[in-house]
Amino acid sequence: MTALLAVEGLVVSYGQIEAVKGIDLVVDAGAITTLVGANGAGKSTTLLALSGLVPKAGGRVLFDGEDISGLAPHRIVARGLVQVAEGRATLTTLTVRENLELGAYSRKSGRAERESDLERIFTMFPRLRERASGAAGNLSGGEQQMLAIGRALMARPRLLLLDEPSMGLAPLIVQDIFRTLRTLNRDGLSIFLVEQNVKQALRIAARGYVIETGRIVLADRASALLDNPRVRDAYLGG
Repeated sequence: MTALLAVEGLVVSYGQIEAVKGIDLVVDAGAITTLVGANGAGKSTTLLALSGLVPKAGGRVLFDGEDISGLAPHRIVARGLVQVAEGRATLTTLTVRENLELGAYSRKSGRAERESDLERIFTMFPRLRERASGAAGNLSGGEQQMLAIGRALMARPRLLLLDEPSMGLAPLIVQDIFRTLRTLNRDGLSIFLVEQNVKQALRIAARGYVIETGRIVLADRASALLDNPRVRDAYLGG
């Protein structure tokens, strides 16, 4: 496979504390790649750095061969690297439809094209069609996660970054979300998934990385990591 995203020696610091300590990873085009680890290991900080939302203290990020390390977040989105933030970050006083339309703000697209994309999202998530004219703040947690994914898809990403999409959701909703990610990937979308739910993430990914206290400690095929005794003992209850 061809590398769509390559992270080389990424360092992120908060004051004197290094949260990410020189990590390397690759996300292949057309694949689901996952970064897993415990809470506070540096997963979300890594995604924020990739999106340009926190400064990098070292290293570089290559997207489709271009160094995007110093680009502003909106320019990174315009190139096709789009993040679904932890906690959904929906604009609660706007309607569901308005939230989705905001996802296309970086695109120079006509109304017909945006309407076509909206229809695709509503087909994927029928509950959003039912709630389209209602305030996003009235959605359940699962519906807000659907909205956050749909809004990101409105930007027509080449690589979708997801930060803890299963957080706080009931098991059945989690299954629906991961099933949707599989479908999006089968349709050709590359996905980089950050997850604390290690088993679910490794089950749908082709390749995985395990991060502990800001360092990558394991990297392998996801299926191999599922069988790795260290991973099983630390994250899968043996």
